[in-house]
Amino acid sequence: MLSLLISFFGFIGAAALVFSPVFWAFGIAAQVGPFTPKSVQETFLAVPAGIALGAVTVSSLTGVSLLRDLLLRAFSGSRDSDLLAKLEELRSSRASLTAAFEIERQRIERDLHDGAQQELVAVVMRLGMLEAATADHERTVQLARQAQAHAERALERLRETVRDIHPRELSDLGLIAAVRELAARSPLRVELTSNGDDSQLSSPTATAVYFTVSEALTNIAKHAGVGTAQIDMKCAKAGVKVRVRDEGAGGARIDAGSGLAGLRERMRSVGGDLEILSPAGGGTEVTASAPSQPPW
Repeated sequence: MLSLLISFFGFIGAAALVFSPVFWAFGIAAQVGPFTPKSVQETFLAVPAGIALGAVTVSSLTGVSLLRDLLLRAFSGSRDSDLLAKLEELRSSRASLTAAFEIERQRIERDLHDGAQQELVAVVMRLGMLEAATADHERTVQLARQAQAHAERALERLRETVRDIHPRELSDLGLIAAVRELAARSPLRVELTSNGDDSQLSSPTATAVYFTVSEALTNIAKHAGVGTAQIDMKCAKAGVKVRVRDEGAGGARIDAGSGLAGLRERMRSVGGDLEILSPAGGGTEVTASAPSQPPW
């Protein structure tokens, strides 16, 4: 736009000054800005001024063009570096998510192997012994009761594993109710404070926040050395924010490939974030926040 204005006024003004004697011959006094020739002598004096104005216009256009090129290169380089940074962040995020999913897969496999599978093996063994002991009524009853107990424990272990994959309370009752149920099942004494309406939260957001709280409580029970925890959750139409605190040993960090790193990437995948404040000996505070609806 600037180049167009310079070209329009500069070249037209220069042409009017250069051809001022011609215009005067036809009885036209060519006015350029504040200059209006009053005699034929002044029209001839305007010719070199017109040539000078043309040269200035060409120089101005060249300067504007160079400046525009410099600005384009600068902004283009900035965009390229921003794009490279975002690409690197995407690669890192993908690697972290892959590692986190592998850790979760191994956990589920371990829970099934050490939990339900072991109980079901015990049921099979008891049923085999039961078949061999049909002549002994008391022994038969004892083995039948043991088989039933193992079957019940296997069923409970399977329910726990399924709940850890995706709790039914989260789908049926919402985030607040699911976290309340999670706190009730925790071995810790959990003080839960919640306010707001979680009905606006999307399923991906609610799921990400739920598993962040679950992992935080698990870490407290395993590593903090305390028996209590506090959860403060705020739900709104715009999003959700939850803090999980303890007064334990502190020193928690988000290391690559760790459960916390996986949770942070999970929060980022729904447009949120995960922050940890954990000075040594000063307890740990895990803060997760996310918008109601993911950006995708």
